[in-house]
Amino acid sequence: MRRGLAVILLVLVSGCAAQLYPRGPISMEPAIEQDHWRAADGVRLPLRSWLPSGRPKAVILALHGMNDYSNAFDAPGRALAAQGVATYAYDQRGFGGGPHPGFWSSAAAMADDLCVAAALLRERHPEAPLYVLGESMGGAVALVAAAAQPPPAVSGLILSAPAVWGRSTMGFFQHTALWLAYRVAPGWTLSGGGLKIQPSDNMEMLRALSRDPLVIKATRVDAIHGMVDLMDAAQLASADVELPTLLLYGEKDEIIPPAPTWAAIRRLPHLGDGQRVALYADGWHMLLRDLQARVVVDDIVAWIEAPKAPLPSGADLRAEARLAAEIQ
Repeated sequence: MRRGLAVILLVLVSGCAAQLYPRGPISMEPAIEQDHWRAADGVRLPLRSWLPSGRPKAVILALHGMNDYSNAFDAPGRALAAQGVATYAYDQRGFGGGPHPGFWSSAAAMADDLCVAAALLRERHPEAPLYVLGESMGGAVALVAAAAQPPPAVSGLILSAPAVWGRSTMGFFQHTALWLAYRVAPGWTLSGGGLKIQPSDNMEMLRALSRDPLVIKATRVDAIHGMVDLMDAAQLASADVELPTLLLYGEKDEIIPPAPTWAAIRRLPHLGDGQRVALYADGWHMLLRDLQARVVVDDIVAWIEAPKAPLPSGADLRAEARLAAEIQ
């Protein structure tokens, strides 16, 4: 019995050190190269782009979600390019073809990468307004960056189902289980299999993700812990975002619950005056890749062209009704 307990303790202790890869020391001038850009610490981050045939009327810098990578914006990027909007997306640290895939970097490093990449794109396209589009985790990174050090090159934020599900709105058992797992075995991986959570109604796209070797299928506990830290920061950061913002959310989202999402929305300092919300009745978490993704893309383009005009889909009116119902 004692020997068995000793073996268990040895196994647990052997996995007790979290393995993180924060930003390294500054060693070079950041620059965009052919198929990637290099950060100041020399890290190479794969870069994709979808460009219109002529001069773009706007430029979008897109940030992917957890366990995903820049290819997430292939379909929306092509749709935006068809309407004259250029889109750039890069693999964030720890994801896709970026450094140390599967391992967490830090919220600070990811936010700093965003600011640097935005400045580089402003130099490349000085004549067009630049927007940051963040999906899920990418939306959380955008919130943290915009609140802490608003990139001067950025004209506005587009947040698609931003990851704002922090500890304050998690259940006791979820919070406690993560705390314990992080301290006991941060290197354990969890696949999420059996949870029966549906991120989109686009089944063909989901099957393609399951076959894509660059999409992470099992997540380390220390990466989940880092993600929750980021969501904590994003939830609070929404109160300090001054940039014009369009926040997109689907009523069928099974990944980021409505309670923390609407809490973050209510914290926006200029809600209704430069900061707007679109609520899609048939929208899931992957709004930009759902079967109705074209509706969302058209709303994004319309907002870029006329930030205060009604959205073509009417999703802004649905969001206004939802917020008004809460007040009554």
